[in-house]
Amino acid sequence: MTTIRLLVGTRKGGFILSSDSKRKKWSIDGPHFAGWEIYHMKASPLDPDRIYASQTSSWFGQIIQRSDDGGKTWSQPGSDGSEPKVDASGMPQGMSNMFIYDTSDETGKPLTTHQWYDGTQHPWEFARVWHLEPSLDDLDTCYAGVEDAALFRTTDGGVTWHELAGLRGHESGPNWSPGAGGMCLHTIVLDPTNKERIFCAISAAGAFRSDDGGQNWKPINRGLNSLYIPDPTAEVGHCVHRIAMHPSNPNTLYMQKHWDVLRSDDGGDSWREVSGNLPSDFGFPIAVHAHDPETIYVVPILSDSLHYPPEGKLRVYRSRSGGEEWEALTKGLPQEHCYVNVLRDAMTVDTADPCGIYFGTTGGQVYASNDEGDSWEAIVRDLPAVLSVEVHVVP
Repeated sequence: MTTIRLLVGTRKGGFILSSDSKRKKWSIDGPHFAGWEIYHMKASPLDPDRIYASQTSSWFGQIIQRSDDGGKTWSQPGSDGSEPKVDASGMPQGMSNMFIYDTSDETGKPLTTHQWYDGTQHPWEFARVWHLEPSLDDLDTCYAGVEDAALFRTTDGGVTWHELAGLRGHESGPNWSPGAGGMCLHTIVLDPTNKERIFCAISAAGAFRSDDGGQNWKPINRGLNSLYIPDPTAEVGHCVHRIAMHPSNPNTLYMQKHWDVLRSDDGGDSWREVSGNLPSDFGFPIAVHAHDPETIYVVPILSDSLHYPPEGKLRVYRSRSGGEEWEALTKGLPQEHCYVNVLRDAMTVDTADPCGIYFGTTGGQVYASNDEGDSWEAIVRDLPAVLSVEVHVVP
């Protein structure tokens, strides 16, 4: 029997929601890693029982967890199997970061730096893993986007991680500076037709593409216009919030930027705005329908200072024309006094037919539509603030 499995990362743990193919009744399992920020959980497209999770704490550091049984049990790849020491509150102590930057020479002088808000140069630091992207063709390979912005890869199921240093070492790197949420590599998109081609997005540097498996990179920001930076059309410096692709048409990309919704039909070499009749072109997530590469979804919020829906009405907007025209989807969503936000990794689509759409809010609700967005239902409420939502169809 087919199972639809939602992986929900929150400020205080991870949750796994499950339903049958009708997607009407949902069971809830969790919290996993209670009290920890779970920035992202994602399953391998080759085996949906292989799940990676980013477990992070400003006090205890960063841990990558892995499950090989659909989230029933978890382990830290590379650990010796012994239980970690805990303090009086039950929190693990002595956890070391798994991702280490080689940022200084033998004298302690920084080898590479990036630009800070005030224009000064700062050495790269490691804060957390924002996004995990399992390989499309190898079960033990997974990519990780981190803060400060860098891309790592494991080829042994998470036991060891190695930086693809060509990205952070790009000549434009010293001009990258943090967005409001930090300088994070938050989006990784793998081309299903070309294993050498990788896309990523960094806040606030822009979008980048590698055509050789992550060794070399080029900025792909031509056509982006950001009025709040010194050069509005600069090669780098744009606050890209999210990019998305349909696997059947990998040359077409969609982007939700700090302001503007955009589209590229040449693999990111150039972009054009498709914000059209949206009530606001500010938002964080963007998703593509599983079966129609011209149908896309966004959740507009009021502005970069007011992170809630226009008029206090929670509305998903759908375009069936690749962004030329947009329609508001409201059935089942609160249409008054709603002041939640939907973060960049908190919207996803399943591959069932009809396509299911899901998103989580900073108010702790997870909404689901089993009819391509025509109607919605809150399948769980009162979770901690939702950071990410991923869905997998499990045969």
